Amino acid sequence: MSAVPQPLRGIFWMVTTGFLFVGVTGVVKLSAGRLPAAEAAFLRYALALVFILPMLRPLVAARLTRRDLVVFGLRGVTHAAGVILWFFAMTRIPIADVTAMNYLSPIYITLGAALFLGERLTAVRIGAVAVAFLGALVILRPGFHEISSGHRAMLFTALLFAGSYLMAKSLSGRASAAVVVAMLSLTVPVVLAPVALSQWVQPTWPELGWLLLVAALATAAHYTMTLALAAAPVSVTQPVTFLQLIWATLLGWLAFGEGVDGFVLLGGGIIMGAVVGLGWSEASARRRRGGMAAGPMD
Repeated sequence: MSAVPQPLRGIFWMVTTGFLFVGVTGVVKLSAGRLPAAEAAFLRYALALVFILPMLRPLVAARLTRRDLVVFGLRGVTHAAGVILWFFAMTRIPIADVTAMNYLSPIYITLGAALFLGERLTAVRIGAVAVAFLGALVILRPGFHEISSGHRAMLFTALLFAGSYLMAKSLSGRASAAVVVAMLSLTVPVVLAPVALSQWVQPTWPELGWLLLVAALATAAHYTMTLALAAAPVSVTQPVTFLQLIWATLLGWLAFGEGVDGFVLLGGGIIMGAVVGLGWSEASARRRRGGMAAGPMD
């Protein structure tokens, strides 16, 4: 694949990532109805521990401070809560709704970066946040139809995942990517274990097999997403993620008999447009800053 231009490689890997993530949602939808959400989430992460074995050496060698360990622990709690709510939402609302509302995470990240990491909240960022919440209102349509528990869960899921990302960003300067991923993979099942055990339902072997497949698909998706981001700028790869909503809608319709809701597609498109516009603006600003910095050296 080395002869393929970089942008096309990035698009290819991001399309692949979209298929894999939709596969994750489809398998969870198919298998997680009988098991409580916390237990299904715990088993998904516990079964995935086999995939982090190559990361154990850098984790052992890392010199983590007490502050780092506290942040890693807080991130584990935050991410675990988000995973429980995500599993819960998957059993309550259509796959397309889950996918569309998950697009709110980058918007929450933008707000969180301004509130907690000291990043400037520019007019473009404020505009993107406003447009994205307009898209969320199109999906939820408060006052026109009932906002279900699954939709409420997804609002908080996106918020919690954004918090997890922001903590990972704060840790990235002090720990390698392998250590950050390994610590998340270790802390989440530890946090989930007592919640899962409090409402334990004995899983069947087929259910364990499905959840192992979820773990494998999610791990592969994170890997192909890394390949996509390495091959092409975010401004090229980010718009491709909107295809996940199309695949999710088709999967829900064909495999689960879910209706195609035009408002969900429209709202998801508005949110994704805000995310893409924000990404393009941020990339352009970085290029301008880079050009100004390089100018005196020309």
